[in-house]
Amino acid sequence: MSVLSDAPAGITHADGRSVRKGLALVVVAIAQLMVVLDATIVNVALPDIAGALKVTTSSDLQWVVTAYALTFGGFLLLGGKIADRVGRRNVFMAGAVLFAAASLAGGLADSMGLLIAARAVQGIGGALMSPAALSLLTVIFEEGEERNKALGIWSAITAGGAALGLILGGVLTEYVSWRWVFLVNLPIAAIAVVGALRFVPESRDERAQGFDVPGAVFVTGGLMALVYGLVKGNDFGWGDVKTLRWFAVALVCLVAFAVVQATAKNPLVPFRVLRNRSAIGADVGALLIGAGVFAIFFFLILWAQAVNHWSPIKSGFAFLPMTLLIGVGAGIGAQLLGKIGPRPLLIVGPLLAASGLLQLGLRLEPTSSYVTVVLPALASVAAGMGLTFVALTSSAVAGVPSEDAGLGSALLNAGQQVGSAIGLAVLTAVSTSHTSGLLKGLGAAAADPVRQANALVDGWNVGFLVGAGFLVGAAVIAGSLVKVSKEDAAKALKESAAAA
Repeated sequence: MSVLSDAPAGITHADGRSVRKGLALVVVAIAQLMVVLDATIVNVALPDIAGALKVTTSSDLQWVVTAYALTFGGFLLLGGKIADRVGRRNVFMAGAVLFAAASLAGGLADSMGLLIAARAVQGIGGALMSPAALSLLTVIFEEGEERNKALGIWSAITAGGAALGLILGGVLTEYVSWRWVFLVNLPIAAIAVVGALRFVPESRDERAQGFDVPGAVFVTGGLMALVYGLVKGNDFGWGDVKTLRWFAVALVCLVAFAVVQATAKNPLVPFRVLRNRSAIGADVGALLIGAGVFAIFFFLILWAQAVNHWSPIKSGFAFLPMTLLIGVGAGIGAQLLGKIGPRPLLIVGPLLAASGLLQLGLRLEPTSSYVTVVLPALASVAAGMGLTFVALTSSAVAGVPSEDAGLGSALLNAGQQVGSAIGLAVLTAVSTSHTSGLLKGLGAAAADPVRQANALVDGWNVGFLVGAGFLVGAAVIAGSLVKVSKEDAAKALKESAAAA
């Protein structure tokens, strides 16, 4: 079968049909929406999942979120390389089928182990689909205004998908069942596969070389072992041999990953990309930001439903202002980028977001007002994140060779996903430890529901404070390492969009 080169001019299908670009965009956008939705759609359903599968601790419950983020981030770079070599449409469809199969397994799961395994496979499916879909856009649409419009639609879907996921998750959980937050993916994936066969042309990069499967396995396995050790540290004891064994496995896997990257012919992460200090600052900053911010969804959903007994749909809508304000902040950040450069945004943005987490850590109580306590904190976090995202993207690729611009963007995305998984594990561990200590100190009084609620929220407060510390660390590291002019930042942002 004939395939397309990377030049979009005059493209046709293998059978000679002209490509209907609008319909092709709809197909890949629907698939991207499914991937983005699944990063948040399960959050609102977590309390119902816990009740149905008899999960009693937040440290076990967080695996429903973490398993997806780890495999998605861990296999994202590999997915992009496979798509370039094997064929973007083929990999896109394979990812959609895998995602649908995992969603079916998750929707029918009768145990926590099966649900977590399904979420991990969903992440792999998403890691195949997402980079293939974005590469297809750059092939189908002409560079310039046409491609910019397509990428604008793609970005809007990515930004709005998080909010839609929370709302859709609330509606499905409240009016149907939590199982439908997974089963809803089946018709979407079917539309994506059928639409791809009909409207999306095949393409591959004839220059693409091999891909590093061992590297992806080692890094993902090491991160999973690290997260498992963090999650189970409270149960086993931090000095217990079982905890230390998991940390040792994580260390061995991550060292093996580094060795593979140094010796492989086609490494997952070429070391040449890591020589750029601005890229390092952006990637580490993204990891720390993901570690600090993601817990706000996890803890506040539990505060809303488990403590205050809000309905799932009310909990989902509670986060809508946050998503809207992220979009506003991103628009402001894009305008400021060309005037002041990324470095001020990488300092002010994370610090503003940290102030929101600090507000929650110091003020949130079981009976706190949404309007006076939660909403102002969400607004601060959202504004800070909006200012930060554009600056991170431009800094991640500025100074990197143009042929590595897509890799730079993918590393940034992977860092955010991995950071959210590790951060949630850390923040859950410290919050659970604090709550357990408080309840233990209460003795028989710990059976009182009011005292239990206070202990839970006190533990989450500690988690918010540690999360704020991660964000301060992101501001320090990114602000210290990123040295990109406003002109280079604006140019890099365009390159990242075209090469992602």
